[in-house]
Amino acid sequence: MTFDVALLLPWMDRFLWALARVGGLCLVAPVFGASVLPMRVRAGTVVMLTLVLVPLTPDVKDVLGAAGMVNLASQFVAGAAVGFVLQLVFDAVQFGGGLVGQGMSLGFAEVVDPQAGGNANVLGQFYLALVTLLFLAMDGHLQLIALLAESFRHASPSHFGLDTNGLHAVMVFGVRLFGGALRVALPAMTSLLLVNIGFAAISRAAPSMNLFAVGFPITVSLGFIALWLSLPSLPGAFSTLQDAAWDLMRRLLVG
Repeated sequence: MTFDVALLLPWMDRFLWALARVGGLCLVAPVFGASVLPMRVRAGTVVMLTLVLVPLTPDVKDVLGAAGMVNLASQFVAGAAVGFVLQLVFDAVQFGGGLVGQGMSLGFAEVVDPQAGGNANVLGQFYLALVTLLFLAMDGHLQLIALLAESFRHASPSHFGLDTNGLHAVMVFGVRLFGGALRVALPAMTSLLLVNIGFAAISRAAPSMNLFAVGFPITVSLGFIALWLSLPSLPGAFSTLQDAAWDLMRRLLVG
């Protein structure tokens, strides 16, 4: 029995084309690209998703040539850009949690952030863990895989990933990092602002009072109450940011 290698080459071209886009996305996207996962698990996930999506890829040819390598690089950039857009949503929530921690005098409380490779505010990590669980509970990972499959169905062999308008849209979306953080932190920050205004009035009425000794435990205690009361608004803020991210990611991959 003889085996013709030429029959395998078209399948390898499609596999490498799909691997570039899936690998770029899984390298940057939250959950899929989490550094806490072992490298073998992440690599196995990329290969498994690629094998599943290969039948949906267009008929590409000569991906190892000069034009094919440029096409592979563009597909990798397109996948990484989509993962970056989704990562901005998680970063916005984490940034908002850090703002709440600063407002309730917990800016010094830091934990190791394995994703960023440094220290992060403990409330920011708490918010990040909550939205990660929300993302998985809302089947966000399955929606991301479905978006990849839809993009492969609509892609053409000559499609070279992102254009300048797509890259500009990704950069403009970065503005939502600050707006989303403010939306997440605003309920608790407003309550803590009122507490600080009350302490300012007390310091004017009783200048001899040591506000550092009295105000710190009160600020932390009232901050936890404000945090508990503001947590029900977190899913709505996260859903709004996520919907905007899905719209942009669908425009980038599908058009």
